[in-house]
Amino acid sequence: MANPPVLTAVPPTPAREKGSDFSELSRRIAEAGLLRRRPLYYTVRFGAVGTALAGGVAAFLVLGDSWSQLIVAAALAVVFGQLGLAAHDLAHRQVFSRRRPSEAGGLLVANVLLGMSYGWWMNKHTRHHANPNHEKKDPDVAPDIIVWSRRQAKQAKGPARFIGKHQAALFFPLLTLEGLNLSFSSFKALRSPSMKRPVLEGTLLVAHFAVYFGGLFLVLSPVRALAFIAVHQGLFGIYLGSVFAPNHKGMPMIEEGTELDFLRRQVLTSRNVDGGVFIDVFMGGLNYQIEHHLFPSMPTPALGRAQVITERYCAELGIPYCRTGLLASHRQALRHLRQVGEPLRDKA
Repeated sequence: MANPPVLTAVPPTPAREKGSDFSELSRRIAEAGLLRRRPLYYTVRFGAVGTALAGGVAAFLVLGDSWSQLIVAAALAVVFGQLGLAAHDLAHRQVFSRRRPSEAGGLLVANVLLGMSYGWWMNKHTRHHANPNHEKKDPDVAPDIIVWSRRQAKQAKGPARFIGKHQAALFFPLLTLEGLNLSFSSFKALRSPSMKRPVLEGTLLVAHFAVYFGGLFLVLSPVRALAFIAVHQGLFGIYLGSVFAPNHKGMPMIEEGTELDFLRRQVLTSRNVDGGVFIDVFMGGLNYQIEHHLFPSMPTPALGRAQVITERYCAELGIPYCRTGLLASHRQALRHLRQVGEPLRDKA
């Protein structure tokens, strides 16, 4: 069985007369006008998500104490996924160019509507963007209960050691807990020195869950309320995982000491997902992961045009550029999880 890809050396870089390889790509992107804000797009998109949220809440109140509420729970899981994508775009200043309105919008969407700390997630996500798939610097591939490299597998202890043996099969079941994990990590992060506004963020988180749990147990019987939470949070977690896992999982990991320029660090560790308009909406533009990592503040509707320019430019430089379908991307990610867990199975 082939070993998971690991980047340990710098791919050869063709000489350029002026500037870095990325600066030339950045010039082409700017000349195409792809970094301009798109207020109309975000007004329509956020308006649609807000309408869907209001509709879900109205349906919940109208149905009352009924098992039909599980349909509402499933629908709201999709709405929450879209809210997560909206918070992501706000954090990257794709919507507003200034910090204050971006933060205000992020706190509203993340803390108040989702029950996730905007400050904690922003810190974590910024570190991911700086060093994607780096074994020690990317928090998204830090060994927790899942291991992402053979090195991590060999050092795994406790739950990670047990789960790592079967992590490919357990990946989607574990995703059902991801929504709750984000909220738990958010409350835990309130005590972190890196949290800028712990009182404000904590208050907003408490307000979210007071309304969320209060509304559920006020309208529904305890059994139905618990069933609603299980369906809503479980499908929400699977949705998030289905959006974020295809982007980097199964792509090359970067070992400590590897030197890569910005362009190659972002392109070689990222994967784009093809699929047309449906995938664009489902993944909120994150299916253009390569372009998003190269230009994080680029508005979502510009990413498709940026892909054409970036892929052609990478071909000019001989830089591998990965594109695949959604199912194929998940197969690659699961294959990677199975391969890196092999050392744990060999010891069993």
